[in-house]
Amino acid sequence: MENLSRSQEDYLEEIYIQVLKNGYAKVTEISESLKVRKASVTSALIQLASKGLINYTPYSSITLTGEGEKKAKKILKKHEVLNEFFTEILMLDNATEIACAVEHLISDKNIDRITKFVSDYKGGRNAKDQD
Repeated sequence: MENLSRSQEDYLEEIYIQVLKNGYAKVTEISESLKVRKASVTSALIQLASKGLINYTPYSSITLTGEGEKKAKKILKKHEVLNEFFTEILMLDNATEIACAVEHLISDKNIDRITKFVSDYKGGRNAKDQD
């Protein structure tokens, strides 16, 4: 599968979050959440559908395909790991914004390293808390 743009990843991640909450996503909710026009959402949905990542027809609920769900889970996991790293370990003021930017740039290999570091760090911290 071809790579997605940063914007397409953001849309796919938002669709996934809404599907987890509601079982489906809607254009209006995507538009409100991402603070973009409905026309922009519709354009992105057409692109994602053409890539086989979502099931979309105008004026209906949006769902993910199997491949779309797989890709969305990966994007969300990157976001969560980076947000945890920047918030809890580095204690950066604007951790969420940084995580949102970095998630689109970081390789899977590097996210695996950060995931291991966060896990090891938290494991060491929890062991110290028990002493």
